[in-house]
Amino acid sequence: MTHHIETDICVIGGGSGGLSVAAGAAQMGAQVVLVEGHKMGGDCLNYGCVPSKALLAAAHRAQASRNNAAFGLSEEKAKVDFAKVMAHVQEVIQSIEPMDSVERFCDLGVQVIEAKGKFLDAKTLKAGNTTIRAKRFVIATGSAAAIPAIKGLKSVPYLTNETVFELRRQPKHLMIIGGGPIGAEMAQAFQRLGSKVTLVEGLHLLGREDAELTAPVRQQLLDDGVTLLEGANVQAASCEGKGASQKITLHVKQGETEQKISGDALLVAAGRTANVDGLDVEKAGVRIRDTGAPHILVDARMRTRNKKIFAIGDVSGGPQFTHAAGYHAGLVIRNILFFLPAKASYTALPRVTFTNPELASVGLSEAQARAAHSEIKVLRWPFEENDRARAERDMRGMVKVVTTRKGKILGASIVGQGAGDLLGVWTMALTQGLSISTMAGVVAPYPTRGEASKRAAGDYYTPSLFSPRMRKIIRVLSWFRR
Repeated sequence: MTHHIETDICVIGGGSGGLSVAAGAAQMGAQVVLVEGHKMGGDCLNYGCVPSKALLAAAHRAQASRNNAAFGLSEEKAKVDFAKVMAHVQEVIQSIEPMDSVERFCDLGVQVIEAKGKFLDAKTLKAGNTTIRAKRFVIATGSAAAIPAIKGLKSVPYLTNETVFELRRQPKHLMIIGGGPIGAEMAQAFQRLGSKVTLVEGLHLLGREDAELTAPVRQQLLDDGVTLLEGANVQAASCEGKGASQKITLHVKQGETEQKISGDALLVAAGRTANVDGLDVEKAGVRIRDTGAPHILVDARMRTRNKKIFAIGDVSGGPQFTHAAGYHAGLVIRNILFFLPAKASYTALPRVTFTNPELASVGLSEAQARAAHSEIKVLRWPFEENDRARAERDMRGMVKVVTTRKGKILGASIVGQGAGDLLGVWTMALTQGLSISTMAGVVAPYPTRGEASKRAAGDYYTPSLFSPRMRKIIRVLSWFRR
């Protein structure tokens, strides 16, 4: 028997973006139906941000014990119980699950339907035995791992971010295809936990980031023992055996060199693809870009071609971050409930790779700034010149800021311990349009790594403050001091 619902807003997808829309709209008085056909919390909670950071936390603790000698401590190597490490990952997920649960959202007034949805027409969605007619729809179905067209790969039991955290037996040799944030983070995590790791990247490690800032990350991966093959492509893949005895072989070409690499596990981390299969969005007048990386086409207000249907998060083809989906959710709520023409702008959208050292950026990179402006200034302050970093014996990295000639901040990047947390002040500066003089005038507590940001901002004035011209001015002014 089919059940029919009339509602103000129907949200399709219970991930970060969808849950934010559903919770916000319901608490403001709108009637909301949430359709989720898999797991509440979506990719971030179950397969992405949360489990990966929990795994990295364990890996970094295992590594920390190996650096004790410099502090006058015993250098005892941590014993890794991989099954318990992965149990820790699941416990962290379970501790957060109640915030994203069906029960919590029902308590907020959201009607949750646990079934996959598909459009019947421009105003109607079918989910299980329920048809939903809504004034507005929000598609927030996220993305999944993109699987490259590699000969033989379909016959190989490869892992993706959706299955890697289900492992209970530690791989002896984990091979990773893709050197983006996911590939880099998992390479370091498994290497530090005791696996041998080989990472194959077609171009450059973390290729979307500033090359000067990725260098310390690359060096640390190498120091950890990761085998890094950049400018390399996997030509074919094959597998022999099963279970603990399985042997996966990759045929890799790097320049003119061809080699075979074998291991007992393979992780594919070569990009993402939008989850649109089975939605039948074309019946609702929604267009999909089917070239390159397929996704739903939206305007700056996150509206599809059908102006009563919105798409947010990964499925919309924008920046693939949980915080980007949350940002989209805020825009959609303003557009739907308050009729405000809220438009997306990514000028101050931060991004972080959670390796050790972390790499965090906001705004334009140096290369992007040079392409957009005739004259820029590049400001740097290395952590080698930071007292807190010296006290902690971790002086890797720097703060790097790009401004116009007149001091308008265009972008900032930080590589080093806690870079993601340190980036917050630069994100605020870009959001509020603050000048470099404001940042240079901040009183930073001592001794903190935050001082490096102030010193980088102050570097803007170094050439003029300590120039021969300034010395002459000071000498002249000294005549008036009596």
